[in-house]
Amino acid sequence: MSDTFQRLRAALGERYVLEREVGAGGMATVYLAQDLRHRRRVALKVVRPELGGPLGLERFLREIELAARLQHPHILPVFDSGLVEGGDGGAMPYFVMPFVEGESLRHRLQREGRLSPEDAVALASEIAEALAYAHSQGVVHRDIKPENILLSGGHAVVADFGVAKAIESGVAAEASAVGATKLTGVGFAIGTPHYMSPEQATGRDVVDARADQYSLGCVLYEMLAGAPPFTGDTAQSIIAKAMTAPRPRPSRAGPDVPPPLDGVVVRAMAADPAE
Repeated sequence: MSDTFQRLRAALGERYVLEREVGAGGMATVYLAQDLRHRRRVALKVVRPELGGPLGLERFLREIELAARLQHPHILPVFDSGLVEGGDGGAMPYFVMPFVEGESLRHRLQREGRLSPEDAVALASEIAEALAYAHSQGVVHRDIKPENILLSGGHAVVADFGVAKAIESGVAAEASAVGATKLTGVGFAIGTPHYMSPEQATGRDVVDARADQYSLGCVLYEMLAGAPPFTGDTAQSIIAKAMTAPRPRPSRAGPDVPPPLDGVVVRAMAADPAE
């Protein structure tokens, strides 16, 4: 067992019993755990301490608290959050969610390649409902991608609301402290280039609901076409294409995509938020 796993078990043992690691990514590691208080299985997600940043821990908890207020059938709720002291004196932010039996949209796409227009539209509609509700509550996701969309019982559930904004707050504070640019200090560190809106990638001060709409357009494109709309060898090259290249139509890769759906996807992926 890793030192981090042992440290988490020791620090959280009165409330949670960690069983095993079930996933890891660039921002966090997820563990299956038992919630002793409520006698339920949960997913405990621990953010890499360097992403929270010593100046961003309070911001992290504040953003997660806002996300925890979201109550919607297509949003994965947040049950709990907090900090665990790390071995180097830093703190590891964590938050707790339901453990979902099923798979992510990423896993389904890896297995099937592309989805039928009917399935893609059904899932995109549920994701859009979740986003519309969150936006009405003043919360922008900022990292909509297939990995953050869980599939359970044939329905979509959006996970990790508040996480990208929480981490971005900490990184932005550190970047500002050392004079780093927004582009390298925030944009590429937080979002996922294949799905990140141009305004978010370039570090504009205002990132609103339209950034999520752009990301959903990219996800819908991938569900229909079997690949992201813009690809490249580096994050910079992907973002450059997203900013300047013509919008691809999913029907070029999926001839069963009806023309009206082409138009919906292209408009959602407009490089200019005003469009």
